[in-house]
Amino acid sequence: MGLKQTIRSLDVFPRTEEHLLQKTQSGALVSVVGLVIMATLFIHELTYYLTTYTVHEMSVDLKRGETLPIHINMTFPSLPCDDAIDLSGKHEVDLDTNIWKLRLNSHGHIIGTKYLSDLVEKQHTTRNHDDKEHHDDSAKKPHKFSFDKDAENMINKVKKALENGEGCRIFGGAKHVNVSHMIHDLSFGPKYPGLHNPLDDTVRILRDTSGTFKYYIKIVPTEYRYISKEVLPTNQFSVSEYFSPMNEFDRTWPAVYFLYDLSPITVTIKEECWSFLHFITRLSAVLGGTFALTGMLDRWMYRLIKALTTPSARGAYR
Repeated sequence: MGLKQTIRSLDVFPRTEEHLLQKTQSGALVSVVGLVIMATLFIHELTYYLTTYTVHEMSVDLKRGETLPIHINMTFPSLPCDDAIDLSGKHEVDLDTNIWKLRLNSHGHIIGTKYLSDLVEKQHTTRNHDDKEHHDDSAKKPHKFSFDKDAENMINKVKKALENGEGCRIFGGAKHVNVSHMIHDLSFGPKYPGLHNPLDDTVRILRDTSGTFKYYIKIVPTEYRYISKEVLPTNQFSVSEYFSPMNEFDRTWPAVYFLYDLSPITVTIKEECWSFLHFITRLSAVLGGTFALTGMLDRWMYRLIKALTTPSARGAYR
């Protein structure tokens, strides 16, 4: 009997006799409130457990010689397509372009298209067999043939002018060249969840002036690893903007420049999910805490109501 009594004394969950239990309206109210709170916390913890979070890691970029994908979609509302010239300062033998110019009227409606192929970078007549197969469908378009012929005539005209030693003097009102623009989308690879490109939906409108816009872009190679182990190689970037207004002594021409540089650091973003043990730990903590708090609140309310309704207590207050 002594051993059993000792073991029973270790019970931290003592049982109350049923005839001593008493149900009250205040206890019912506290119980309902406690159940609502615990159900809400359970749903919150379950949602938190089912959602993923991301972990960012940085490392030195060891990749070399990869092609940088560039996607740009922008509008020059006050600049005709014939005046919009793309200048590249670096020659890449494996550069492949796919750029369209859309002629717009004063109301922003499309009135014509022009396709800019990579004729200058890679002569269409010297493309290899694979490249011909890749562009087989697009080569059937009539505007493509007309553009190739016009470009060939232009190149021959430039060669002839160079042989004759011709030069060129340009003068006029550069201030009237309005390079107002709207950047709808500028990206350097596919988008991943949570990516925000800082130049998307950028609008720069000039009134009664002109100048040069320069966007200095820092490109950071990025790998996004989904929870399914799928890897998405892409790039994110930061940008700083500079505008130089024109003056009467300025010899530069109004333009919009995108100057970019690659970071030597690559960022890896991983999707992770919470462990089941972490979920059970948090759930036990919030539910157990709520149960203990409601029990303590029930005892306080019971004692307060009993003190106010007992005749001896009311007589003592008088």
